[in-house]
Amino acid sequence: MTNPTAAELIARSNRLGADPRNTNYAGGNTSAKGVETDPVTGEPVELLWVKGSGGDLGTLTEPGLAVLRLDRLRALQHVYPGVDREDEMVAAFDHTLFGRGGAAPSIDTAMHGLVDAAHVDHLHPDSGIAIATAADGERLTREIFGDRVVWVPWRRPGFQLGLDIAEIRRANPQAIGTILGGHGITAWGDTSEEAEANSLEIIRTAEAYLAEHGKPEPFGPALPGYEPLPDAERRARAAALAPTIRGLASHDRPTVGHFTDSAEVLDFLARAEHPRLAALGTSCPDHFLRTKVKPLVLDLPSTATVEEQVARLKELHEAYRAEYQAYYDRHATADSPAIRGADPAIVLVPGVGMFSYGANKQTARVAGEFYVNAINVMRGAEAVSTYSPLDETEKFRIEYWALEEAKLQRLPRPKSHATRIALVTGAASGIGKAIATRLAADGACVVIADLDLAKAQAAAAELGTADVAIGVAANVTDESQVQAAIDATVLAFGGLDLVVNNAGLSLSKPLLETTAADWDLQHDVMAKGSFLVSKAAAKALIEQGMGGDVIYISSKNSVFAGPNNIAYSATKADQAHQVRLLAVELGEHGVKVNGINPDGVVRGSGIFASGWGANRAKTYGIPEEDLGKFYAQRTILKREVLPETVANAVAVLTGPDLSHTTGLHIPVDAGVAAAFLR
Repeated sequence: MTNPTAAELIARSNRLGADPRNTNYAGGNTSAKGVETDPVTGEPVELLWVKGSGGDLGTLTEPGLAVLRLDRLRALQHVYPGVDREDEMVAAFDHTLFGRGGAAPSIDTAMHGLVDAAHVDHLHPDSGIAIATAADGERLTREIFGDRVVWVPWRRPGFQLGLDIAEIRRANPQAIGTILGGHGITAWGDTSEEAEANSLEIIRTAEAYLAEHGKPEPFGPALPGYEPLPDAERRARAAALAPTIRGLASHDRPTVGHFTDSAEVLDFLARAEHPRLAALGTSCPDHFLRTKVKPLVLDLPSTATVEEQVARLKELHEAYRAEYQAYYDRHATADSPAIRGADPAIVLVPGVGMFSYGANKQTARVAGEFYVNAINVMRGAEAVSTYSPLDETEKFRIEYWALEEAKLQRLPRPKSHATRIALVTGAASGIGKAIATRLAADGACVVIADLDLAKAQAAAAELGTADVAIGVAANVTDESQVQAAIDATVLAFGGLDLVVNNAGLSLSKPLLETTAADWDLQHDVMAKGSFLVSKAAAKALIEQGMGGDVIYISSKNSVFAGPNNIAYSATKADQAHQVRLLAVELGEHGVKVNGINPDGVVRGSGIFASGWGANRAKTYGIPEEDLGKFYAQRTILKREVLPETVANAVAVLTGPDLSHTTGLHIPVDAGVAAAFLR
């Protein structure tokens, strides 16, 4: 049963975290002090519940709380070795845990435990950080809040900052909180309601001051030629640039991307001061840990051509990498962690929007959200003062902090298809859905393309949020719809790595009953459709420069002469040869092209359910419900082939273990000797 104090803390945290004006995703922490019975002694013991390392306030639950004995935590003051060794105190927190202790204590735990208040909130609101990063933030704090809020000069989060704020609380009994220079806010209260009210008072008061006293154009006048492109043109330009930019952002390691063309981003990039402000970088540690110290900004107007922008982006990327390496070299010591890569996490394109990158879609999306927070901070600071973020020395100390490195090392090992972006056609059911499900389970971001948009979206929703999968409508016989599916893929996830040509249908008829329309339909969907998808995908893969995989779901019938399916088998043979042709042509770009030849996949199959099964059962003289068993018994292994069996083959072909295999067809038919490849 949750302790009432902890339950109250969770409710307050969820309320504060639900409003982005109060704090950013996974930013800040909250705490509460209360009493619990010690199960060993049966005596009451005073505890501190505090949001653990890496958690998010908006979604905080009880397992996300660290639980510490308050007496032991406060006793650490007597063994504190000083600011030069304060990192050691994080390990010391383990000796103060109550029971199993819950989540890992964060670096801010000392602040919450040492401040003499029952409830403490540390938040990263845009309005508060705007004051915290203003050149005259201390003066503004006095002007805005009087003696109710105290200015605290920048100090790296840690035990000493906790001691400093505890002393401020003791010396200023009238104060409800602090503005932390370059960082955020801290507020407190005797009750949970009072702490929340004080936090909101600081945030809303700062917002009101900025709105009332801020100058109307803090980012300067409009910059001619840098205004946003019209909506459709802007999205098309973003889709055209996305593969190139993702390739640049993945020079050191593969990333997933996110695109946003929010009003805040477009307005910032359309203003004269954006080059100066972007070069200053972000300030709040939560911001630059996710966005890097500064973004890459394209210095061309929105009227430039795609080709001009691509060429300039490549030049700027080389300069960015050199500058980041120099930044690392200026500040690294013998004890510093190795450089984590010199590619940008944020790329800004005037008139188009922002591309952000990370190890997965959520990380990439959140990085973009943080940079929007940074834009809001810069706007507020420039409106009433001058934006003055932390200097790069302090930024480096945070970015390459040993404690931050230790947090990164605790992350789970990536799955086999982590950072890979897959487009699967005909994936709302059957084999395609099984493939999409397997790729998502292996860590890929998946786009489910299908004729039926509602079914595609429903299938995607089964796999998770839009950070995992999306559904799009696509008729693979229509070149414009195919391109739209590719564009949707690169806009949703930043690029494309893996294409599965699975869309298909079949009509089971003997030669004399097969019409020209039957022939054209099957060849349009499978032969032509696979060609159109592969062509559009290849352009993106080549522009991206990261290699990739193209998979054709062909058939045993591509090499086996079965009865009554001339049109189907002929188009499958066409697909099979496309594999060989494209393997040769795309190999120089690192793109592997392979095929899979299934047979007898009855369960969950849209093809079999649409009449093919009934026709094949009639051909073989058996009941339709026995078709799967019939196919299994005619195989060497006597096993039924399932959609998941085919999905397994796709996972292996596109995974790390077959990195040197291209032009291969894998039979997934439980063994049909007549279809052995020779």
